[in-house]
Amino acid sequence: MVVDVYSQYFAGECIFNGVERRGALVRLTSDSEAGNIRYEAGLTFFPHADEEDFAVSWDAAAAKPLYEARGRRSKKREAALMETLREEIDSLAASLGGRVLWERPLREARYG
Repeated sequence: MVVDVYSQYFAGECIFNGVERRGALVRLTSDSEAGNIRYEAGLTFFPHADEEDFAVSWDAAAAKPLYEARGRRSKKREAALMETLREEIDSLAASLGGRVLWERPLREARYG
């Protein structure tokens, strides 16, 4: 079962495949199956042509596993992962040649 533990849209800066991206979707996702749990940080830059444009293009995306073990979801573990999420996302953004503008959220955070 895949769950977005956290997701939020932010302003971003990135040029990928010759297209300027002005939005960034940041995620912390959990995936549990057969007694195993996996958490992953994910980032996608998208064009965000105007304030109503949230059409996410998945070509400027990166993800990184943060935790994988036997067990199930844990609020304590998720809180610890949230503490380091910005650092992980900044690293993913740099790998795509962009950056997330953390001080400019485009939408409220969603928690699952």
